[in-house]
Amino acid sequence: MPVDIPDLPPAVLCLSASDATAGGGLPSDILTLASMGCHPLPVQTASVVRDTRGIEECEPLDTDILVAQLRTVLEDIPVHAFKLGYGGSVDNLVAIAEVLSDYPGVPLVVEPALYTGVGVDEDMAAVLTELILSQTTLLVASRHEVLRLAGLDDDEAPALSAEEAVARLLEIGVEYVLLTGGGDHGPQVINVLVDASGVVRTDAWERLPGRFVGAGATIAAAAAAALAHGMALPEAVREAQEFAQQALRHAYLPGMGRAVPDRFFWARGKGAVDD
Repeated sequence: MPVDIPDLPPAVLCLSASDATAGGGLPSDILTLASMGCHPLPVQTASVVRDTRGIEECEPLDTDILVAQLRTVLEDIPVHAFKLGYGGSVDNLVAIAEVLSDYPGVPLVVEPALYTGVGVDEDMAAVLTELILSQTTLLVASRHEVLRLAGLDDDEAPALSAEEAVARLLEIGVEYVLLTGGGDHGPQVINVLVDASGVVRTDAWERLPGRFVGAGATIAAAAAAALAHGMALPEAVREAQEFAQQALRHAYLPGMGRAVPDRFFWARGKGAVDD
């Protein structure tokens, strides 16, 4: 009996650190991409010792091994999008930037992971700004993160707004910035998508109770998945936010710390239908 071979799912190469909780980092990217119908190509940048309460240690992967793995898989499998999370070290980020420069036509989604407690220093933020953001299709970042990437922090430049920092990043070459409002206050989370022409869309979501692991990573990976499926960027960003909101709405507590988003909420009969 002949067997129907399905179309290949779009491949998305994701770079980030390990996370044994699967709440954030590389495992969360794998779960999100698979849930959204993509084939994840996970490349580890660092080893992290953590639980759902926080991070204890972080050790970057050897840069030569990282580059060898990147080059090897990219020579074998065509990719439809890249997603970059925590790079691990300055050397790793420099090497990643060089590899990504060989694929200018492939969308790149960056979630800078500057506010995760993994020891991101100013040199790493500077490398992201100088070498990677000019190649970035979509940056998913909080107010704190856009200020750091613009070369500022809340103490050094209290008069500078996050919106002005976003404008500086767009001048560097980022195509779109999704400024996330998860760290703000109020009954709603307001996320604003901006490009060089101004605000593209504004989305408001119910602020859910509790604290979560990997909320930003989920939005970024979901956006990469939507782009890999060929969606236009504004629609891909909306789709990613909807996915992340449902994953957070149905998050669960596997340990003694933060809740973990349920990236396969739909497989458990949850989601938009029951809401």
